[in-house]
Amino acid sequence: MGNRGYFIWVLIVALIIGVTPALAQTETDIFRNAQFQSPRVTDAWRKYDDTLFKLFTRKNLHWPSSDIYLRAFKAQNEMELWARNNETSEYKLVKTYRICAISGLLGPKRYQGDRQVPEGYYFIDEFNNKSEYYLSLLVSYPNYSDKIVGAGNLGGDIYIHGGCVTIGCMPMTNDGISEIYTLCLNAKLSGQENIPVHIFPTRMNKNGMAYLNREFPNDVIRQQFWNDLKGGFDYFEKYHKLLPVMYTPEGRYAY
Repeated sequence: MGNRGYFIWVLIVALIIGVTPALAQTETDIFRNAQFQSPRVTDAWRKYDDTLFKLFTRKNLHWPSSDIYLRAFKAQNEMELWARNNETSEYKLVKTYRICAISGLLGPKRYQGDRQVPEGYYFIDEFNNKSEYYLSLLVSYPNYSDKIVGAGNLGGDIYIHGGCVTIGCMPMTNDGISEIYTLCLNAKLSGQENIPVHIFPTRMNKNGMAYLNREFPNDVIRQQFWNDLKGGFDYFEKYHKLLPVMYTPEGRYAY
């Protein structure tokens, strides 16, 4: 039975025995309890919750935050953490994490086994507290664009995880994933349903685009894809706000 079905069942039982719905477990309660059954999660929380509180306080940001954003750059092996206090304010850069390794080449993931780290607009889809790689956060690959443009079996199971090894994922040290997991878990428990994870080949500024043009001068497909991604990158750089993710029928990003 899924969490939603279990939640409905709990409410029915509560009504039958006369317990008010306010006392029944919510989906958030169920998720929280399942997460904190893991010693790795409790250890990570104990170690990093206060650290994150101090970090966010120095940036004049609420903690726990319910509006965070992760932005990764493959060429730089970096993942940025951004946050804001409400939907009308701008995101602030909070911290930059080091990605241990990136497999494959610059460019999107298009089929299973290509060893590529995806590029595009995603969100955190699952919290895995029993990961082989300490702790892991599932990225929502493939998205609509990937499904339209990709070929055959697209693969999946793209994670931000510990262990510092990878074939197509974004690995951190165990300490790094412990902090990021605590960060994202706090946001989830504070009401953020979708935590955006945007993955770019490089910083798509003037120097970055010149690098891509120099390294892949004849790759028309990659260049078109990167030009589409650049629209979202440019908007965020200018306004520190996120555009809604939309697609054309051909699977291209649209703004």
